[in-house]
Order: sequence, then structure tokens, then C-alpha cells
Amino acid sequence: MGSPLKILIVQDYDTLNGGAELETLILRAGLLRRGIDARLFASSAATGGESAGADYRCYGTVGRFRTLVQSVNPGAALALRRVLRSFRPDVVHVQIFLTQLGPLIMPLLRNVPAVHHVVWYRPVCPRGTKLLPDGRPCREAYGRPCLRNGCLTLSEWVPLMAQLRLYGRWRGAFDVVVTDGEGVRERLMAGGIDPVEVIVPGVVEREMRPPLGEPPLIAFGGRLVWEKGADVLLRAFARVRKRVPAARLLIAGDGPERAALERLAIDLRVERASCFLGHIPRAELERRFEGAWVQVLPGRWQEPFGLAAAEAMMRGTAVVASAGGGPSELVIPDRTGLLVPPGDIDALTGALLHIATDRERAERMGLAGRAFALEHLGAERYVDEWVGLYERLVGGA
Repeated sequence: MGSPLKILIVQDYDTLNGGAELETLILRAGLLRRGIDARLFASSAATGGESAGADYRCYGTVGRFRTLVQSVNPGAALALRRVLRSFRPDVVHVQIFLTQLGPLIMPLLRNVPAVHHVVWYRPVCPRGTKLLPDGRPCREAYGRPCLRNGCLTLSEWVPLMAQLRLYGRWRGAFDVVVTDGEGVRERLMAGGIDPVEVIVPGVVEREMRPPLGEPPLIAFGGRLVWEKGADVLLRAFARVRKRVPAARLLIAGDGPERAALERLAIDLRVERASCFLGHIPRAELERRFEGAWVQVLPGRWQEPFGLAAAEAMMRGTAVVASAGGGPSELVIPDRTGLLVPPGDIDALTGALLHIATDRERAERMGLAGRAFALEHLGAERYVDEWVGLYERLVGGA
């Protein structure tokens, strides 16, 4: 191609609080290394954590009017219109946008090649999890079932139904829909979004962690929300401690469940063996997790990808994860880690004991996971696939 590509990445948050935002950071850094002018447009909604370094911002909020704003945010549409006129991107890469920016930005993309990068179930589920309040998977289409099943209050249901209907009406503004794995692809297609392509995320290559030492260390990293299942992990850890009294647990991340989880640790009498790190910089998290014998993804929902699992494997750490979704596409049972039924405390306890009682097994699984990550989960491969898609869109424009 002639002049370098210009890519505008659009997402809800200018923070690095979750795997989706980290994917954006990895992609943008890789594009810049290739001489591609990649800029970030995000809302001003403050969620804490490190800034992703947005080039452009618009109004956003996490306050009481958030449900309304994410459904109708004219400020986001006006701000994006100005950026499109001044920057003139070759491709607009839209990631998470239905929790702040809203669907009013979609008609602006009709005259520029655009991709919707779907990293969770939000286009087919107003909660984004396809999970019912009691933990069972949701098998119904959004609409009245969201109200009947108690997923939304009436005050939430009205604007969010309007939002998803606008998304469906204007979805043609996107030239292509891409997601992170086959599990999300299947859910989106079942919800009427078809076709959907898959680009598996990558993680930055790093050095192998040092040899494992004592005591056995179990690690969790992620948002402290109910669907992530940190409470399931705490209950399993309490049982592990009866067999392995020296075992320790690190929990990195923050969220609305943190206070309840800290109380649960006290109730289970594992508060002295558990360390809640809160939200910490990525470099510090990697340093703290280097000694982990196993990293756990105990989610109740089907993780769309499970970036924490990919990062653990690149580090050389064995992984125990809930079966289903992205982690099932990464973890090779009995080789790089173990898979357990979501929410099953007994199964999770057994899996953790399987690793925490055998350091050699933890080492072998970690080494196998690292070999898999180096072959399949590298950041450069991830960026290359996106550049190929961008060039295809520009060529087809």
C-alpha cells in the first residue's frame, strides 16, 4: 500500500481495568511499532486504574445516569463526528462501546470502513454475560425474558431494549464483526449476528518466570464481580488449606465484591493466608505472580477469551479454569492445566490440590503452557492478523 494506514480505535474506557482494554493496548502498541497511525477515542468515565492514553475523549459517566447515557449519548456522537472529520481514518476499529458511547455513533461509520470487535456478549445480552441471576446459562433472546428472569429492573429494561434495537437497526454500518473465540462467535450467531470472524488475542512475550519455590502459591487476577467467581475460589482455598496448611492465595483486582470477599475470607479463617492486592500496575502484577504454582479463572460465566489464562501461560504458570468459553480453547487438560465445572467448589478444590501438592507437576504444566503460548498466543501474530484485516477493508472500500 502507499501511505501508512490510519486506524481509529473506539472504546468506552480510557483505562486498563480488564482484558478487553489490555487487548487494545497490545494492538495499538503493535500498530505504532509498524508505523501505523493508531489513535484511541474513549469516554471520560472514571473507573480507576492506569490510563490507556486516549487521544480523544467524550462525555461518559459511571454515576446514576449511566444506563441512560449508554443508550443515548449525543455527546459521544458529536465528538466522534469531529474526530472523523479531522483525523480521517482509513479504518475505524470499534471495541466495547455499548456501556458508555452508545449506538448513536454507529450511523457515523457508514462512509468509512469499520469493524466491530466484540469481546463479550453485550450485543445479544444487556448484562453482557448470558448468565441468569441464579448462575444458570441464559438460552433465551433478549427482550421480555430479561425482565421476567430478573436480569434487569424495569427502569433499566426500557432504555437497554431501545439501545439493542438501535444496534440491530444500524449494525450494517460495520463491514465486519470479529470476536476473540469460537464460544463468543457461536453465541453471537445464535443471536442473529452473522457472519462473525475470529482473531484470537495475543499477549506480549516475556521471560520465563523463575523456578517455583515454597510455599505453594495460588493466584487470581481479575475484576471482583460475582460472575468472575472469586468467592468460589476462596471457599475452595479454605478446603485446600486443610491439606496444605502452608498454601497462600493472592487476589489481584478490584470491584464491587471486594468488601464481601474480604469478609468471606475472615469467615473462612483464611484471611491471614490471603492477600488482596487491589488494582495494581501490570508490571507489579507480573512480579507478584511469578511465584504462583497455579493461576485460577473460577468464573461462573463463559469467559469470552480469558486473557489472564494466556498471560499465565506465557509466564509459565499452570492454569485451572472453569470449563466453557475461551479458557477451554486455551487450556489443554492434564498438560497445561485443568478444567472444572463452573461454580463447583469440590471440583475446584480437587484441581488445586492436584497441583499444589506436587511442585514438579506444577512446573511441567507451566512449561507446557509457555510452549503453547509462544507458538499460538504471541502479540505479533495478533497484530499481523488485524493489519491484514484492515488492508482487506481498505482494499474493498
